[in-house]
Formats: sequence, structure tokens, C-alpha cells
Amino acid sequence: MNIVYNDIRKDLPVEQLHRLFTLAGWADGSETPEMLKYFNIPFINSTLVISAWDNDRLVGTVRVLSDKIIRSIIYDLVVDPEYQNKGIGQELVKRCIEHFPDSEWLVQTTKEISSYYEKLGFKINDDVFLSIPSKWQ
Repeated sequence: MNIVYNDIRKDLPVEQLHRLFTLAGWADGSETPEMLKYFNIPFINSTLVISAWDNDRLVGTVRVLSDKIIRSIIYDLVVDPEYQNKGIGQELVKRCIEHFPDSEWLVQTTKEISSYYEKLGFKINDDVFLSIPSKWQ
């Protein structure tokens, strides 16, 4: 297995990106044609996208929104289950931080997987986090 990382390409192929999200349990096949048409737009509009490839197969990705100085937020760190526990997610996060090393880094996650990020150096923050859901949620 020779994983190649790309930090240039943001326009990830919609079909492969959707497949990756489905395999990871983040999409369930109920996505409308409109949702599928725009599935990669959040990546295209992000500050940074890093993808992991096994030949021509997308096996992992992460996207970041950042002002590049003060604050950076990780969104959508996802790795194909067949490729999990091989250091790909850790490498994706490491490469993100290398792009903006002096930035504060944030990630929203669930309690079930928060320990994964804690192993990477993230600390649980007790600040209040508020949201207004998007039409896609």
C-alpha cells in the first residue's frame, strides 16, 4: 500500500467522495440528486483540503476552514474503513497543522471518537458551542 497525499486538489470527484462518506457511515444513500450534485462544494470552498489516495482510489480526506493565522477548524476527517488504523487519519491531521502551525486548532466531534483527537494533542474545550443547522442536516 502506497498512500499518496495531495494538498493541492480541492475538487475531489463527487462519486468517490460520496462513496467514501457512505463507507464511513456518514452518508446513507438517501441523498437527493441535488445533494449529490453539490457534494464536493464544501471541499472546493474550504481553505485547505488534503486527500489520501491509493493509486486512483480516494481513501481519506480532511478539509479545513481557516484564517491561516488565528483559528483553523477541521471538518470532515474521513477514512475508508478498509484503510483505518493505518495512520492515514493521523497523517491527514498532521499535514493540516503543518500548513498553519501557529493557529489554534478546533474540531467538532462526538464523545465516542473524541479520544482519537485527544491522542493527536487536542484538548476538550468547555466553551459553549452553538449552531443553526443547515438545510442538509
